[in-house]
Amino acid sequence: MDENELFKSLLNRVMALCASREYCVSEIHDKLIAWGLSEKESSLITDRLKKENFINEERYAVSFVKDKFRYNKWGRVKIAAHLRVKKIPSTMADLAMNSIDSDTYRKTLEDVLSAHRRTVKARNTYDLKGKLMRYGLSKGFESQLLYDILNNLDE
Repeated sequence: MDENELFKSLLNRVMALCASREYCVSEIHDKLIAWGLSEKESSLITDRLKKENFINEERYAVSFVKDKFRYNKWGRVKIAAHLRVKKIPSTMADLAMNSIDSDTYRKTLEDVLSAHRRTVKARNTYDLKGKLMRYGLSKGFESQLLYDILNNLDE
């Protein structure tokens, strides 16, 4: 198999991958490098995929935010950090983050804390709030929102 055939075969393989689910440019780029392509060839393929709309960073960011919030119950901080790792431009990440409804966000946090509260063993209210605060922070929710909700915690 010569280089041109290898290039076409990898292009078709990546197109099939992108047709099955959303990928961002950095994920595809890393896959291509792992498969033995050079930086230049990888860039050629990712440019072609963008041109033919197999890869769309904005579409990826919106679906990533929606999925991580809805199914994983992640907060904005954790989602934003993962988008930065995936090298999504900050303007697109901010746009995607704004798609989360504030009321739904707060309700989700309350539900997450309520569910976790049932499994937490604490000596007193102070200990309980500390454990819930750490859990909320680990899920990526903002500390100020956590303070507000935990201060209204019914004893």
